[in-house]
Amino acid sequence: MTQNPFDALGGGGFDMNALLQQAQQMQEQLQEAQQRLADSTVEGTVAGGAVTVTVNGVGELVGVAIKAGQFDGDDADDLSDLGDMVVAAYRDAKAQADAIASEALGPLAGGLPGGDAPGGLSGQLGF
Repeated sequence: MTQNPFDALGGGGFDMNALLQQAQQMQEQLQEAQQRLADSTVEGTVAGGAVTVTVNGVGELVGVAIKAGQFDGDDADDLSDLGDMVVAAYRDAKAQADAIASEALGPLAGGLPGGDAPGGLSGQLGF
């Protein structure tokens, strides 16, 4: 007896080619979304713009701008404050980048493990 075990599904068979094509399309969509994220940038600022950092849509730091005259380079406390402000500005920008990534990848990642947040996708998507 050579009955197709997938006949019970009601479609008369299982179309492996269609499944593979759908998986390839999803992979292409994920790659396109990842590239759009890498090409986009957001800024995080603190202290009224004294420190501004720029990150791309996947959270990589791509720039730091410090407003002239805001910090004394010879004062250890000012430099420590500056470091704290850079970190705070980065966290602000990273939160924005995560929101953009979640919006861009959410619909595409619905079926993936950990697909409900960009951080859960980092291993699968290469970010």
